Order: sequence, then C-alpha cells, then structure tokens
Amino acid sequence: MTSDYALKHAAELESASRLRAAQFLVTQRPWLDLYGINVRPVAPFGSLSRKSVVDTALIHRSLPDELLFEIFSKMAPYTLGRAACVCRKWRYTIRNPVFWRNACLRAWQLNGVAENYKVLQLKYDGSWRKMWLLRPRLRTDGLYVSRNTYIRAGVAEWKITNPVHIVCYFRYLRFYPSGRFLYKNSSQKVKDVVKFMNFRAAKTDCVFSGQYTLSEDKVEAALLYPGLRPTVLRIRLRLRSTTAGANNRMDLISLVTSGVNDAEASGPDEDILGVVEGWQENETHNPDVPAVSHKRGLTPFVFVPFDEVETSVLNLPVDKMDYFVTG
Repeated sequence: MTSDYALKHAAELESASRLRAAQFLVTQRPWLDLYGINVRPVAPFGSLSRKSVVDTALIHRSLPDELLFEIFSKMAPYTLGRAACVCRKWRYTIRNPVFWRNACLRAWQLNGVAENYKVLQLKYDGSWRKMWLLRPRLRTDGLYVSRNTYIRAGVAEWKITNPVHIVCYFRYLRFYPSGRFLYKNSSQKVKDVVKFMNFRAAKTDCVFSGQYTLSEDKVEAALLYPGLRPTVLRIRLRLRSTTAGANNRMDLISLVTSGVNDAEASGPDEDILGVVEGWQENETHNPDVPAVSHKRGLTPFVFVPFDEVETSVLNLPVDKMDYFVTG
C-alpha cells in the first residue's frame, strides 16, 4: 500500500523532470529582452498622438523617439528597408508615409509636386510606399553598367596558329534627379571608373553629360560629343526590375549617333534633348556625319550601388567571366 507522502513526492519529481526537459526544449534568447514585448511605433515630434508611454526595451529607453524619428528621416529609402528588419517597432515606424512621401517627391521631382499627388491618388491608392515600390524610377545611388564583349582576330604566326582575342568594354550611366546624366564608354572596371563619374571629372576622363526624360518605364536620353564634327548620341532605354522596387535593369532599345550643325552644337548642353526631340532614327543635320544605328554593344544595363562597386562581379577579368548574363 502506497502512502500519501510517496504519491506527493512522486508527483513533485515528475513535475521537476518536466521542467528540466522544457529547459532543454526551449532556447533561451536573452537578447530579445532588448526590444521589449509591447510594440509602439514612433509618432512624429509634436504630433497629437504622442503619449508619455514608458517603453520596456533597453534600446528604446536609451534612444528617444524624437531622435529615432529624426534619424529615420535622414536615411535613404533602401537604408530604411534594412532598418525595418531590426525589430517590429522599427518596422511599424518606418511605414510612416512621411518618409516615403519625401523619397517619392525627390525621385520624381521633374514631374512637379501637383503631378505626383495626382498620380498617387489615381494609380497607387494614396500610398506613398506603394508608389515607391511599383512606379518605375531611375536610381541615383549607383551606376548602371552594360558589359559588352566581342571577338577580334589576332596576328597569325608561321601560319600555324590563328589566335583570337575576347575584347571587353563597358558602358556606364549615372543619373541625377535634376534630369541630367553622365555617360562613359571604357574598358576600365567598375571600381576604377566610379571615382570619375561626377561633374568634376576632367576632359581627359572622357565623361560626357547629357539630358534625359522618364515616361512610365521609357527613358529618352541625349548627349553631345564635342569636336571638329559635333555628334549627338541618342539613347532609348526601357527600365525594369528583377524584384519589386529594385529598378536594377535597363534594356538598351536603340543607340544612334547623328551629326548636328554649328548652330545646334553651339547651344548650351542643357538643351540638347530638346534639339533632337522629334528626330527620325536616320536623321542627321550634318552631311559629313551620317546617322548610324548601332546594332552591337546593346547588352542590358545592370545597376551597381556605390557600396558594392568594389565587390561587384563585373570587376572580374575576361578569363574568369567571358560572358555575363544580366537576368
């Protein structure tokens, strides 16, 4: 016959064994205590919705809401996306339309504020974040790079060998929100060219500036090559994304060089896009410079952010990457 003490003792042993088993099954994560349990987004400074609520998270007690909101307002949109992965509070806070409104108005500043608000209501249900993700836009935080290769015959020796060479060259584009862009055609790698892609570049760097317009996903761009026979380069591109909001690919639809007369060449560079507006593909205004529609070197452009130029695969030599698939 079993006593009551034995039954009670066995029950306590069983509960203790279950507790020890639970400790092995449940992983302890003490760093989660930094972020607290209650998630409350940060309201803008001076907002009527602000309340004096004490946050239990250590990181939020050390960082005031006003300072956190100010830091987010200085971040680039892609940096905001990375910050949203830190914790739930930051994720909810970054969904504030103030951040995305400022980003959208900067990205499409050429369209004007009134036009942007009209597009926002008609196509994107009044959501600035949705507009940022779905509306095509040209990225200004890096370079668009087109890697092109072709085969050139070498010099035969003793009529025994017939060597060939794989020649690799790049087209570089950098866009600015003001409607201007920079263009460079070079055999140098991305990490070597990025330091020249600015308006302070010398003439020996062969960096040319021009104008562009963006309509839906179509890009029209033009620049003037100076010299004894001035030549205008007309570029038509189609913008696309591999993921939502990436805008990291551009298909080169056409690349045309044409001649311009002295009056058109002597005008300011800011008007070159207006000069060639309405031109036919085979149109030229200088009989010494015929219009040429280039059919080679039309590989799609790939976007490379400035913080990835050193590690980009486009820096690999030809013997390690003879052909590059843009995707």
